[in-house]
Amino acid sequence: MPEFFSYLSVFPPGVEPGSIPSEGIILSIGLQELVQFYLTITINLDFGFYSGIFFTMNQVINNSKPINFHQKEIRRIWFKDKWWFSVVGVVGVLTDSEDPRKYWNKLVQRLRDEGSEVVTNCHRLKLVANDGKKRETDCANIEGLFRIIQSIPSPKAEPFKRWLAKVGYERIEEIGDPEKAVNRARSHWQKLGRSDKWIQQRMMGQETRNKLTDYWKNHEVTKEQEFAILTNIIHQEWSDMTIRNHKELKGLKNQNLRDHMSELELIFTALAEASTRTIAQSFDATGMPENISAGHRGGQIARQARVKLESESGTKVISPKNYLKSKS
Repeated sequence: MPEFFSYLSVFPPGVEPGSIPSEGIILSIGLQELVQFYLTITINLDFGFYSGIFFTMNQVINNSKPINFHQKEIRRIWFKDKWWFSVVGVVGVLTDSEDPRKYWNKLVQRLRDEGSEVVTNCHRLKLVANDGKKRETDCANIEGLFRIIQSIPSPKAEPFKRWLAKVGYERIEEIGDPEKAVNRARSHWQKLGRSDKWIQQRMMGQETRNKLTDYWKNHEVTKEQEFAILTNIIHQEWSDMTIRNHKELKGLKNQNLRDHMSELELIFTALAEASTRTIAQSFDATGMPENISAGHRGGQIARQARVKLESESGTKVISPKNYLKSKS
């Protein structure tokens, strides 16, 4: 199902719920009509369509995103109805070893010599490596990790087991009731004083962003610097200013720009990135040069919509406002 429609309980004229065969609908109705439809329901209905938001299981359980323990990433994947974690990542967290893979290899040999079945319960699963490519690595589910942890002397063992149990419980809850994942994210923003409309737009924008970066990773764009270059191109195309200039306008320094965007700024950022991904997919953009081209074109589509809206409404989309706490 196309990205835009996956969030909506309404569909464009002539398209009935359940009749969408695949993302090929983008080609059948045309990108221009898709953008126009998106803007119409978003702006004219005053964001009311968000009451119809739903998240598919793949959106709730993003099996390519690492999780963090004490600021250290642990890769994981959903496999056979369970979470499986990178054993090397867990070993690195518990031991602070400079070479956790070597540590794990030695531990594997010792466990085998002892006749332990722990190693046989591990699976070689493909996880995204630092270079963005998927490679096989030893993975264990929560039960298996608890047994492995018992074989590693570490002062972090007990707090890690408590954290692991909590992570597993929360994710299992979300599988049974995906709304819990949405509510956890919403609760975070509510504590920061954001409106429900803003929160819903921020969450949708993040999902759009994740799909774009996933596309880049699978098409030979893997470095953080490359991500930053492409993101800035898209942003400058739709907003007529660089990310740095936009942050300066809002008086931001190290803060995340998107966390301080208005609802409209979030909408046009998402539109630019969704358009970029759609265009990139249309000709299988691979590598930096081709994705740069897609970024320019996707950003220009959002820019045209922004200029049209500003002309019709007399209101500027780019705002100097932020959500920084005022000094008393």
